[in-house]
Amino acid sequence: MKNTVITIARSYGSGGRTLGKLLAEELHINCYDRELLRMASDESGINEALFGAADEKKKNQSLFRIAQNIYKGEIFPPDSDVFTSDDNLFNYQAKVIKELAASESCVIIGRCADFVLKDFDNITRLFLYAPKENCIQRILNQEGGDEKEISKKIDKIDKYRAEYYRYYTGRNWYDARNYDFCIDTSSRSYSNLTGLVKSYIERNE
Repeated sequence: MKNTVITIARSYGSGGRTLGKLLAEELHINCYDRELLRMASDESGINEALFGAADEKKKNQSLFRIAQNIYKGEIFPPDSDVFTSDDNLFNYQAKVIKELAASESCVIIGRCADFVLKDFDNITRLFLYAPKENCIQRILNQEGGDEKEISKKIDKIDKYRAEYYRYYTGRNWYDARNYDFCIDTSSRSYSNLTGLVKSYIERNE
């Protein structure tokens, strides 16, 4: 029986991370999010802190917003001048994602996993979103805070995610054609959403 791999791209505040973890629990499989940084560090021998620092640095790079370096699957070796470059750090994360998809059923959150795994046939690619007012309310309920500041944070994070995705894939993050199933999470409970995704996977196995 082939593995079932679910990739989740999500707008900030849509509940994508929570749903991913619940799906993994329901299906008795692993969910990978920031764990991928540690795994890529183990794979490459590069300090895990550099992977996290690369993410933060990209948020403030103007070149990142206008350039592209579409992922092609290459890995630069330790003797390369660009071994610890941000792009090679992404390459190692992608390598780990491919190895996971080939070896086990799992949920993978973010990291352009839908594109990295575009040549795999066992992938269900999800995009989760919600109207901004619903995202604001969900974050308020979970974390508290100021509504205006949360609104700004949503704009900033979603802009970054779209730019990150375009940089490594050449694609529009919001384009439904990149995904198998796009879900508005605003009008459904987590239990309902989990059941919806499970039913979709079962129908398409």
